[in-house]
Amino acid sequence: MKKIILLKFLLLMFCAGEAWAQTKTITGKLTSSDNAAPLPGVNILVTGSSIGTTSDADGNYSISATENDVLVFSFIGYTTKEILVGSQTMINVAMDADLKQLSEVIVVGYGTQEKRDLTGNISRITSSSLQNVPVTSIEQSMQGKAAGVFIESQNGKLGQGVKVRIRGASSLSASNQPLYVVDGIPITTASQSSNGAETNPLSDLNFNDVASVEILKDASASAIYGSRAANGVVLITTKRGKSGKTNFTLNFLTGSSRETGRRQFLNAQQYVQMETDAAQRAFALDPSFDYVAYNTSRLTRYSAGNTDYLTGKVNTNWQDQVFRAAPFNQIDLSASGGNDKTKFYVSGQYLDQKGILIGNSLKRLSARVNVDHQATEKLSFGVNFNIARTENHRLSNDDFFSTPLQIVALSPITPIIDPRTNLLSGLLDPNTGNPNTNFPVYYNPLISVNNARYVATVYRGLGNVYAQYKILPGLTFRSEEGFDFLLQTEDEYLGAATVRDTGTPNGYGKYTTTIIANVTTNNFLRYEKQFDQHSFDIVGGMAFQKSSNTGSSMTAQQYPSDGYSRALNAPAQILTIGGGPSDFSFLSYFARSNYKLKDRYLLSLSGRVDGSSRFGASNRYGFFPAASAGWIISEEPFMKDIPVLSFLKLRASYGLTGNAEISNFSARGLYGPANYVGQGGQAPIQLINKNLKWETTAQTDIGIDFGFLDGRISVEADYYLKSTHDLLLFKALPGTSGFSTYTQNIGSLENKGFELVINSQNLVGEFKWSTSLNIANTRNKVTNLGGQILGTNDLNRAMEGQPIGVFYGRQFAGADPNNGDAVYVLNTKNPDGSINKTTTNDFNAAQQVVLGNPNPRWYGGITNTFSYKGFDLSILFQGVQGNKIYNSGGQYMSASASNGFDNQTPDQLNAWKNPGDKTSVPELRMFFGNGVNPSNRWLSDGSYLRLKTLTLGYNLPKSVASKFKVDKIRIYFTGQNLLTFTSYKGWDPEVNADYQASNINQGVDFYSAPQPKTFTAGLNLSF
Repeated sequence: MKKIILLKFLLLMFCAGEAWAQTKTITGKLTSSDNAAPLPGVNILVTGSSIGTTSDADGNYSISATENDVLVFSFIGYTTKEILVGSQTMINVAMDADLKQLSEVIVVGYGTQEKRDLTGNISRITSSSLQNVPVTSIEQSMQGKAAGVFIESQNGKLGQGVKVRIRGASSLSASNQPLYVVDGIPITTASQSSNGAETNPLSDLNFNDVASVEILKDASASAIYGSRAANGVVLITTKRGKSGKTNFTLNFLTGSSRETGRRQFLNAQQYVQMETDAAQRAFALDPSFDYVAYNTSRLTRYSAGNTDYLTGKVNTNWQDQVFRAAPFNQIDLSASGGNDKTKFYVSGQYLDQKGILIGNSLKRLSARVNVDHQATEKLSFGVNFNIARTENHRLSNDDFFSTPLQIVALSPITPIIDPRTNLLSGLLDPNTGNPNTNFPVYYNPLISVNNARYVATVYRGLGNVYAQYKILPGLTFRSEEGFDFLLQTEDEYLGAATVRDTGTPNGYGKYTTTIIANVTTNNFLRYEKQFDQHSFDIVGGMAFQKSSNTGSSMTAQQYPSDGYSRALNAPAQILTIGGGPSDFSFLSYFARSNYKLKDRYLLSLSGRVDGSSRFGASNRYGFFPAASAGWIISEEPFMKDIPVLSFLKLRASYGLTGNAEISNFSARGLYGPANYVGQGGQAPIQLINKNLKWETTAQTDIGIDFGFLDGRISVEADYYLKSTHDLLLFKALPGTSGFSTYTQNIGSLENKGFELVINSQNLVGEFKWSTSLNIANTRNKVTNLGGQILGTNDLNRAMEGQPIGVFYGRQFAGADPNNGDAVYVLNTKNPDGSINKTTTNDFNAAQQVVLGNPNPRWYGGITNTFSYKGFDLSILFQGVQGNKIYNSGGQYMSASASNGFDNQTPDQLNAWKNPGDKTSVPELRMFFGNGVNPSNRWLSDGSYLRLKTLTLGYNLPKSVASKFKVDKIRIYFTGQNLLTFTSYKGWDPEVNADYQASNINQGVDFYSAPQPKTFTAGLNLSF
């Protein structure tokens, strides 16, 4: 008996010893095979057991297993891998992307959905494509990365407006910007600038906190947002914590920016010769005025009162004085982690960027806290909170002499420092002791650098709290309470030295305050059910939003001195005091039902009822339905024998969306203050329109998704047609009515186009190469304006049968070979109906015709990503084709020296000189305005291809990182806007003059700053 007991004891000890010897801790790191980026949240399971874990924020994991165990690695959007442990104690896994993306989860309105089951069109941009790009707003980091999404910065000034058009422009007077929703809450994105040039409220958002961006493009995807979805919807989802140890990430980015391009101008010798020639030719045509003597006196004046211009002693390149190497610095610190109950993500950022133009800078300090807590098996709740302070040192609008690039108009014979005063030219007139009023040619913008300020400071609080309760299996209720609080101050002061620019001798000040409180509540039920071959996903609920805007503004002049510029009680003369409250609200009910049969037949129905305070009492509510269907053909039995085809889906959708982004009181009858004989009073200023309603867009989308070679090649192709009716426009009224205009729903327009997305894994293995291409074609046309032609600037118009903003004017035909006159094509109609293409020197006799389109016909981007061992390289090219740019400044800078003493571009040296000369540049004639009227003389092709972003990175070996007590060290170099290929001769082809940018006014260059070319180096540490 004792022997048996001893034998059992020895056998038990042997088995335990064997188990103890084979059980070990396996560690490793999970990365994407595409770009070696760490993958957080990957599930790691030991087969046949309940043992499991997930990777942390840096892709690291640790798990206990035996040699005979098999580890299963699975992650959404990636193929599952199974690996035998064997003798290994460290198992690093490069996860391969499943380009079929059958299980990729996409954020949709009020929920999520698997990508394979989508019947609408949604573009997704992940955080790895957005983060650490040296720009100031999230839209700029999205440029070129989503099909059908056209993004254009107005100019290179920091914090300025960014135009985003999803499948074209759908309105003439309402906003064409998409609706932005952050973590389920619509946010304030309208510019709050008070000077007419747009700023960008999205600059307050740290896009390194963003986990993904989903862009809802067709009606099926966006109709659940109803009256605000006609321009598309951008869903921004911020990062969340993962269970596991607390992981810290520190990222430092530093670099410098320069301008992407410059214009060429005449040097001093060329300038003097051209002005002299222009004076002589003008005198030959008009001997009644001595242009030659006048020219000599002016050249002497602009040469600081001497004759140095005769020898070329001074040759100032004024662009050198306003462009600069602009430093860029950014630091981010984040922490994330948690357990099965509570997860958190905390981050902070400091950004300090100088603009490429002197005096321009932007600083942002922001912090975010996201917390999710599972209170019970059924109840969960959480909070998302972001706070930011953004300080933007702005520049004058493009049409002000004080804007830096207007300095190019100054004469190259003018010295930077006036030798008579040893001060900046224009700062002091030695004869009067006051600032100059006639030297240099115009106001010198350099004076504003130290004698003026325009600082916009924004304090922004953005977030929400939520609670979610599982009522029954598959049935959940979620309530969200969100807020977006924005406080902005604009402090502008133009000192006494700027009198030539302002006309005010002792300083001009303006102080504006804007406070916006935007609150939202969402309450909705979601029911998910699967049985047999059927699957349902139903969402229904309500939303309420109220936005209150309170502002105040004061302008004043005549300060005791510039030292009192911040004292509101200092100026002797108060010019204006204004402000007041303005509110709007929405009450909405929404629903969506997704149905799937046999895992291949898909149907989706959605609708939203919106009520808005902005519209007339007779049309306060609107209904916006949508329907879509899909067929996953590759799941059909008859497709199983086609192994080369890994996925094939057809989809189609139709629906209605609205546009409610108009002023808050357009439908109301309004009164305003009116003084009468010194007594306060009021008078009607706007007629009531009880029938005013939404602009409505009907959109049809037909698409196909397919993949080849086990998903290594995937393609998405879509054709869409958007028709918008009931445009909100001002209708002219007869003067006898007492009103000039009346807001009505009149007019219609359409957008139609094609989108193509191709993703491919070109090479797999140790050396990897993947490509992502997106390209889109959009054609816009105004179909009905009631016979009106709308437009406010030189050439941009809205007119029936043409795209929004079409250039419409006289057709320039160059110089008359006989006499050098500027001539234009008549374009009158002959008796036989043909068009008379002869020329005339009478500008008014020529008929206006369509000259070009500011909207690109094609736009898109292509990204190539390479990785080898620890190295990775990403290259993004972005471009547009088929659009025109109008250089509105051409009437001064390329004007045959006939419109003042502005310095000229070198092409004006080709001006007509003798009978028989054939040239596009009319004769030089001082003050004759020879060919300076608005025409296509300054219209150019705006197509370009740009090396938008290039990033080269290296992940140091873990053995090296461990010596520094960190998990990961990554160094990288990023270039932004490195190369631009274009035939446009201006500063930059991505442009629209900020002071007049609108839905109609597009593609105009007026001394507008170019985009910055930025080089940065970065260091990323994870620990």
